[in-house]
Amino acid sequence: MPETHTHPVLVRPAALPDEAALGELDRATWSTLHEVVPRPQPPYEPFFDERHRPEDFLVAEAADADGERRTAGYLRLVLPTPLACNSHVRQIQGLAVADWARGRGVARTLLRAAFAAARREGANRMTLRVLGHNTPARALYESEGFVVEGVLPGEFFLDGRYVDDVLMGRPLAP
Repeated sequence: MPETHTHPVLVRPAALPDEAALGELDRATWSTLHEVVPRPQPPYEPFFDERHRPEDFLVAEAADADGERRTAGYLRLVLPTPLACNSHVRQIQGLAVADWARGRGVARTLLRAAFAAARREGANRMTLRVLGHNTPARALYESEGFVVEGVLPGEFFLDGRYVDDVLMGRPLAP
């Protein structure tokens, strides 16, 4: 359930000073429920690099249990390819929410902010990939209008079992 008006979830574009908090959040939320890459190990790579630029991320902030506003989550929104014929599409390539902020509407708020940002950039379609066994994420995406558009069966071998790669998409009506 989204937070009340007294402690809203605020979404803003990421900036270079967010790197440490986003890297920490990324490592804290790592799980084979949604990751196909190995768990990050020290020394940690920078969160931002040539392929993961601050301008590709939206950051959610919310008040923690002590009322302090903190980084609660992030969403990475990019062009799926560099091709002009694909420039009407935006793709979500990462979404994370801090454990302390779960159940407060952070992911939904980030998704809706991504829809608005994509529309402002002229996009009319949004896509993403989600692991087949990530039932909570799939339910969230479906509740926000995404539909399954394809499945790559057994695409990944995680924790001793084969996991589907599910392709989802939705239109971005004005």
